[in-house]
Amino acid sequence: MNWHLHFLGTGAAHAVELGSSSAVLERDGKPLLLIDCGPDTLDRYVAAYGEPPRNLYITHTHMDHVGGLERLFTRLWFNENLRGQTRVFTHAALVPWLQTRVADYPNVLAEGGVNYWEAFRLVPCSRGFWLAGWWFDVFPTRHHRPDTSFGLALRGSFAFTGDTRPIPEVLARYAGEQALIAHDCGLVGNPSHTGVDDIERDYDAALRARLLLYHYGSVADGTALAARGYRIAGTGERVTLAAPPPPRPDAG
Repeated sequence: MNWHLHFLGTGAAHAVELGSSSAVLERDGKPLLLIDCGPDTLDRYVAAYGEPPRNLYITHTHMDHVGGLERLFTRLWFNENLRGQTRVFTHAALVPWLQTRVADYPNVLAEGGVNYWEAFRLVPCSRGFWLAGWWFDVFPTRHHRPDTSFGLALRGSFAFTGDTRPIPEVLARYAGEQALIAHDCGLVGNPSHTGVDDIERDYDAALRARLLLYHYGSVADGTALAARGYRIAGTGERVTLAAPPPPRPDAG
């Protein structure tokens, strides 16, 4: 099998020219799982694949990562062949936030009579989830408040942090020794995000060599990160991944 991570967008919330940070895990050229759904993600996904996503993982509920869910709801609800077919995977701790931020507005349709989650198949998880015979680990990240952001990893292939401060002990467990690490990083860190100085202070050289940085602030910021020797994800880029080994006997 051929595996790729297709970055639909790589920008921080204000970097609209780079697109909302999101990526698609592809297997043999076909989309398997969309990670996050910001305001422009659905358009980018449909342009690439011709239909809405069938599987979606949400890392956290800031609007630059979930702002496209309302449009996705509409796209699914008004097509009976798609209604209820898209699985939304997310950590169970995020379900109340998802409900509050995107699903709880009175009358999701002006005509009434419709429940938001009927358009989807919501799949809450804690340690991880099964998809297409593969086990995906879900792990906590540091995003200014505990239990509000969770990354995703496919053993031996990749780890995707979502928005986070440095998490060396977590990546040591979930990214192993060879997986690609797609990591939130800008030029300057803050209580929700990693800065390049944080990368150089908290991660050793072996781990830094596996980093692929995204969620930066501008094209110029990406260029500056690359000038410091880091690999930068580009909007629209497909990154080759190592094929994951078969799931462990104790997976799940």
